[in-house]
Amino acid sequence: MFTGIIEDIGRLLTSRRKPDGLVLRLGTALPLAEVRPGDSIAVDGACLTVTAKGTGWFEADVSHETLSATTLGALTSGARVHLERALALGDRLGGHMVTGHVDGVGQLTERIERGDGADLTIQAPAPVAAYLVPKGSVAVAGVSLTVNQPTDGIFRVTLVPHTLSQTLLAERRPGDRLNLEADILGKYVKHFVEGLGRSGAGGRGRSGSRIDEAFLAEHGFGEGEGS
Repeated sequence: MFTGIIEDIGRLLTSRRKPDGLVLRLGTALPLAEVRPGDSIAVDGACLTVTAKGTGWFEADVSHETLSATTLGALTSGARVHLERALALGDRLGGHMVTGHVDGVGQLTERIERGDGADLTIQAPAPVAAYLVPKGSVAVAGVSLTVNQPTDGIFRVTLVPHTLSQTLLAERRPGDRLNLEADILGKYVKHFVEGLGRSGAGGRGRSGSRIDEAFLAEHGFGEGEGS
C-alpha cells in the first residue's frame, strides 16, 4: 500500500528481457539500507517487488501482465520515474490509499499553465472513468491528485507549485501516456452497491443495479414504524 506522495525521482539504468517480462535496474537516492528483497516500491504508480539491490540501485521484475497494463514497457535507458516505498504502519497518510495496481493508461490531452501551477486534462480508459467523481482521488503516474470536472472519461487535475517541483508532471505534455489508478474506496463502494442491486430481500433476483426509494425501503433505509 502507498500514499501517492513521491519520495524520489529514479532513473532507469538497464532493462533486461526475460521469457515472461523484464528486469529493471533503477538508480535511486532512496535509503536502500532500509529496503530488503521482497519489499515493494511503486515505480510510476506500479507496485514492483525488489529482487536485488546495490549501492544506489535496485532491481525489480516486471511481469507480462504489468507490461500490458502500464507504461513501464516503453521506458528507455535513462528515463526518469517516480518512486515511492510502501507505506509503513504509523506513517502519516499525506495523499490517499494507493495500491500500486494500475487500472489503465490515460493520455494527457491538454496542459494549461496557471501562474506557478498548472491544470492537466487527461483522457481516462473505461476501467478508471467509472470511478471518477468530483473532488475524489486518483493516482496519476503514482502521484495522488484530486479529480476535477470528470465528464465522459475526461477529467482535470490541478498541480500546485510543490507538486510540480517534486514530480515529473512538470515535464508532461499533451500526447504523453500516464499510469492511472482509481480510488480503492470507490471500487469497493461500487462493487457493494452493484451487489445489492442484483439481489433483493430473501435472495430474490433483481435486474440491474438501480437504487431507488423502493429498493432502499426494502433494505431498511426508508422511514418505517418506530423511526
